[in-house]
This record gives sequence, structure tokens and C-alpha cells, in this order.
Amino acid sequence: MPDRLTDFGQAVLDASKPAPNYLSGPHNRPVGSRFNVYRNNVVLGLTNALAESFPVIVRLLGDQNFRSLANIHVRAHPPKTPLMMFYGADFPAFLQTFQPLSHLPYLPDTARLELLRRESFHAADATPINPESLGQIPEPDLAKTRFRLHPTMRLISSPYPLFSIWRYNSTDDLSPLPDLGEDVLIARPFADVEMRLLPAGAIAFLTALETGENLENAMASATRTAPEFDPIAQLTGLLAANLIVEIV
Repeated sequence: MPDRLTDFGQAVLDASKPAPNYLSGPHNRPVGSRFNVYRNNVVLGLTNALAESFPVIVRLLGDQNFRSLANIHVRAHPPKTPLMMFYGADFPAFLQTFQPLSHLPYLPDTARLELLRRESFHAADATPINPESLGQIPEPDLAKTRFRLHPTMRLISSPYPLFSIWRYNSTDDLSPLPDLGEDVLIARPFADVEMRLLPAGAIAFLTALETGENLENAMASATRTAPEFDPIAQLTGLLAANLIVEIV
């Protein structure tokens, strides 16, 4: 049975392969064109799933070009799970190595941003702390305090203006794109996925907190990369954004 399943899956995604000989139509007739219709429907369904998951890439390439690209990806990267919300996890890496699009070097990171938005949307819910909780920590203890951050939080750093590219292609804000990289925080503290631009040093600060470092060590990580980093402003921003779920 596993060999038949593998054979069937390969035949579905490879138009050069004939229908498996163990398949038959009504009254044991050859499947003929029925299998080709099924094959086309599978590829179309997976292509549509990619388009829904990466709308900015669709916008940047155009619908027809995206579908031609997706057709190649779909045939080379079949789903690993029946849950379509996970399909496309390898699409950014595919874009990274797809030579015909090498003149658009920001595409892979843009796809990673969209993938992280989807991950954030499907991540577990959590209840943010009351902002007043921070003020209850004795000042001498604050430096050694640890924080558990919201499980929907995702971070991405890129040499390209990812947030601005997404904004330009997803909203009515058509402000000119900056000629510099951007660090982005993605999270879903409540119903909707939100994104924020991060200042220099914030990625190091948040990553340290996320991995269990105390506030003092997280501040040190941030200021090593960006001496001007303001940890108080960043911590206040986390509270305001409802991204702290526990004080440890």
C-alpha cells in the first residue's frame, strides 16, 4: 500500500507520468481523461492555497506569473500534511533558489514575512498581563526579572524594507519605500495579526527575553548591537502591545 500511495502521489503531480495501472473507472474501464481532470484539480487547489497564503508575492509578480511559478513549486513540493494551513512552509526557500527571480532579491524575505504572519495567526492564544503588574516589581528586583512573551510573537530581520513592501501592497498607504532594511515584530495578541517596525537592537532584546534571559542580560544583548537602544521604551511598548503574558 505505501508503494501505491507514493506512486499515486507522484503521478498526480507529474503530468508526464501515466495514470497508475491499478486505477479503473466505472465498469472497470480505463480512467482515461478522468485522472487528468483530477490531477489538474489537485494542482489548481494547491496553487490557490499558495496564492491565499502569499498575497503580497501574488501582487508583486502578477497573478499569471505567480500561478506559473506556483505550478513549478507545487509539483516539486507536495504537501507533507493534509492541513492546508501549513502548506507553503518551504516556499520562501524555493524562491531563494529560483534563479529566474534572482533579480528580485527581496522576494524570499517577503514570503518569509507572510509565512510568519500565517504562523502567528494559527499560534496558541494567551492572556496578556495587566500593565500595572510591572509597577509592582520592586526596583532592585527588576533587572533579574524574566518575562514570558506572547506565543504568537514572531520576529524577522531583513536587509530589505519588508514592512514597507507589505504595507505598500496590502493597504492604501502608498508612501515611498525606504532604501534600508527593516526589523519587524508580528503578533496576534487578540483577534487580528498586527505588525510593528522595530528600532535597532530590539530584535536582540526580544530574542533574549524569548529564550529566557532576564531583563539585565536582554538589555546587554541589545546595547551590544545598538548602543542607543532604549530598553524602557521597548518594555513599555511590549506592555502597550499586550505581548507580555507572564512575569517570572
